[in-house]
Amino acid sequence: MDEITLTLLFILALFFLLGTGVWVGLSLIGVAVLGMMLFTNRPVGDAMGLTIWGASSSWTLTALPLFIWMGEILFRTRLSDNLFRGLAPWLHRLPGGLLHVNIAGCTLFAAISGSSAATVATVGKISIPELRSRKYPENMIIGTLAGAGTLGLLIPPSIILIIYGVTINESIAKLFIAGILPGIMLALLFMGYVAGWSLYKRREMPILADDQVSLSNRLQSTLQLLPVVLLIAGVMGSIYFGIATATEAAVLGVVGALAISAVQKSLSWQSFNDALMGATRTSAMIALILAGSSFLSLAMGFTGLPRALATWIAELQLTPVHLIIALTFFYIILGCFLDGISAVVLTMAVIEPLVRQAGFDMIWFGIFLVIVVEMAQITPPIGFNLFVLQGMTGRDIDFIAKAAFPLFMIMIVAVALLVIFPEIALLLPEMMSSTPAG
Repeated sequence: MDEITLTLLFILALFFLLGTGVWVGLSLIGVAVLGMMLFTNRPVGDAMGLTIWGASSSWTLTALPLFIWMGEILFRTRLSDNLFRGLAPWLHRLPGGLLHVNIAGCTLFAAISGSSAATVATVGKISIPELRSRKYPENMIIGTLAGAGTLGLLIPPSIILIIYGVTINESIAKLFIAGILPGIMLALLFMGYVAGWSLYKRREMPILADDQVSLSNRLQSTLQLLPVVLLIAGVMGSIYFGIATATEAAVLGVVGALAISAVQKSLSWQSFNDALMGATRTSAMIALILAGSSFLSLAMGFTGLPRALATWIAELQLTPVHLIIALTFFYIILGCFLDGISAVVLTMAVIEPLVRQAGFDMIWFGIFLVIVVEMAQITPPIGFNLFVLQGMTGRDIDFIAKAAFPLFMIMIVAVALLVIFPEIALLLPEMMSSTPAG
């Protein structure tokens, strides 16, 4: 059976299971079982047990539930109120006014969350009513929140960077540090777009009250953000200077989040239990996807499919730039049907050899991959951020997708800048202290 037929068989089986509503992780396992039964005599149960245990027992992977728990704890504090009140006095006089709070707030919360959906929900639950009450354009409120919410996948601690690092055995610490400058660059591009749009569409912007906020009031408002800023600095600083591994820094983050929650008097047995159970559910879902992906990679390996596809693509003699363009379109299209984590773990068995053969730095490629996967968060029909915003705003998906489209185009610009100037992602990792991968 040739590789095209095999590929179609695997894809059709996977999309059939996904289309019937089966969980992503179970769909991957189901397709892997089918492949094992058809193409190998090895006992399926034995292969499944060994593969799933190997995929789930990595020490580095322990950072994942800890960072998720940290974000869950802070999600239940007054952080959304503090973000708006702390940032608004500094940003309201810029072209675009308080729309910048969406972007700056998402950037800040992304540095403690690692989840795109949580970032959108946390910032949006206070900024949407506030901006609506001030008569800001609805498409800009939703568009900036949809686009900036994707920073939760890029700015460390990023869940998807942990998954990527574990999958290809790269340093989680270096991946985290590599995401800082691209994340800031993307946030600045978003803010530049907001400023330019507001100057061009002056008549659609609300008339700002001519009130002057004193420096002391600004500083007083900013103090509300100080605990979170210190927590971010402590977590990322410990990784950058080699004081702690990513897993140890995650423990520091959880302890700091609990302390902030206790000081704000939002820590109760109920909130503690909700945060713990929320982190458990999310971590279990990701673990199941990872397990299914590992088993499917093993099944495809028995067919020789990854090697055949790699050989076929190599024979196309694509230049590195052409390969990156092709992968960009591939992941954007894939992201229309799968969430980002599933898209990454499902494809890396095939994509990793191609990328290494083309000579790309795997740390750089990880950042490129996350930005492209971010685009899928705001593309229908499975753009997670679109669904979150639909629930929060009551708007239909078409309106939200159109509002997010300019931000999608800005992310394409960010990808182009990253390709032209790879130092944006590689500068900080090359400067950081030596630290273990975990």
